[in-house]
Amino acid sequence: MRSRILVLAALILITALTGCDSYVEDIDTWHAERIERLSAEGGWLTLVGLHPLRDGTNVVGSDTEADVQLVDKAPAQVGVIEIGADGIVFTAAATGIHVVGEESDINTITLHTDMQDDTTILAVGTVSFYVIDRAGALYLRVKDSESDVRQGFTGIDRFPVTDYWRIEARLMPHDPPRGVMVPNALGHVTEEPSPGVLILEMEGKTQTLTPTGEPGEGLFIVFADYSTGEETYGGGRFLSTDPPDEDGRVILDFNKAVNPPCAFTPFATCPLPPEGNTLDLMVEAGEKTWGDH
Repeated sequence: MRSRILVLAALILITALTGCDSYVEDIDTWHAERIERLSAEGGWLTLVGLHPLRDGTNVVGSDTEADVQLVDKAPAQVGVIEIGADGIVFTAAATGIHVVGEESDINTITLHTDMQDDTTILAVGTVSFYVIDRAGALYLRVKDSESDVRQGFTGIDRFPVTDYWRIEARLMPHDPPRGVMVPNALGHVTEEPSPGVLILEMEGKTQTLTPTGEPGEGLFIVFADYSTGEETYGGGRFLSTDPPDEDGRVILDFNKAVNPPCAFTPFATCPLPPEGNTLDLMVEAGEKTWGDH
């Protein structure tokens, strides 16, 4: 009888250890895919410029007297962006400028911003650029597929993976429904849709986080904790989840907490943790800080 109990206990232990190993492997695979996306040809590591645009004429090029000065590998005179009653219109001043995904050079084209489904991305050589809209303010975002950051990227340090940081939370809907005010790296504050407040128990304390997202969809959380600005990025970290179940239950896996794009480049426009989204503990899970941004 005793031998059977010992065998059963051994089997339970082996199953637990195997399950733990499988979980770590799953997280490692997930993170490897995250790194692949981050370092892709059009990923955040290619960001090399963010330039405010004004109403009227904006001369674009690498020339030192251009209104929007691009990196040196771009032509001295790339073109002109006109912002007015007719929208945002780009007129080329150099050859080789084309819409990404198309081969023929363009002359004049109306630009659609990143807030539109058909964002217009133009390219010349390894440099690409497009207009982004942040609370009504327009900027030219510039990328270089051969940026120094992308060329020198070797990965991101992480805390050890453990299921201790895989936490069940419950979403309590806002009553009455409301959004959440989210600041960003440009100093703007916008109201984003939010389905409710997450309630969770961590290290003997009740914690709350306010996610963004539409009801029935996955949640997006920008949070800070006691590691923020020390072992992790000073602007907080991002965490995404599956949609809550019909009872509002959702798993927050902090092993999937990642750095925002602003951790890799000063030219991103990342959201920051909303008021109340600082956890009262140190979350030793997920990505650590990177570089010096």
